[in-house]
Amino acid sequence: MWKATTLEEERIRKIAELRETLEERTKSLEAELQGLRTLLDFINEILIEKSFKKAEAIAKPPSMPEVKPQPVPAKKQLRTIPLKTATDELLATMFVEDDQIRVVPEPNLQFSENTPPFTAFLVDRIIGKMVERDQELVNQGKLVPDKAFSYDITKDGELIKEISIRNLAPQRERELRSATRWTFEKMLEKQRSQNEKPSEAQA
Repeated sequence: MWKATTLEEERIRKIAELRETLEERTKSLEAELQGLRTLLDFINEILIEKSFKKAEAIAKPPSMPEVKPQPVPAKKQLRTIPLKTATDELLATMFVEDDQIRVVPEPNLQFSENTPPFTAFLVDRIIGKMVERDQELVNQGKLVPDKAFSYDITKDGELIKEISIRNLAPQRERELRSATRWTFEKMLEKQRSQNEKPSEAQA
């Protein structure tokens, strides 16, 4: 009887370990899928924009150039965009002014740069790729260095205080906003999941 009980406990333990492995794998695949969807949305936007510009150029009849005085561009007003979870919980606030963006996480959430998927997804795969694309244009002489995309992350220890973005093209704003919101939401889920584990162990 004792041996049968021990075997059953061992079997339950292995099944529980398998379930945990499957849950981690599922979360990883969901994160990758969401990242691919974000990139697909970005590509679709570019294709739509390019198609529209091409059609507009074809439809427009040729005309003599008209010389007009160049007006001084008016400075756009500061836009404040809250980034929230699906349950309407505030994750961060995005401040947009012209091609400059500041992302300020909600202070009480205390997001750490070490919490996935901040570095692997948002920094390396989204922001990092934007830096690389603009650097290629600079190397090709198609973009001046001062207009290239760049960023800074202000931290207090490992806590993220602010993400500063410079020279963000308008067509990239939606991609950055979606990726940032999704990243912070996943970080919040990860932090709360880790905080619950000690309580479960004590129980």
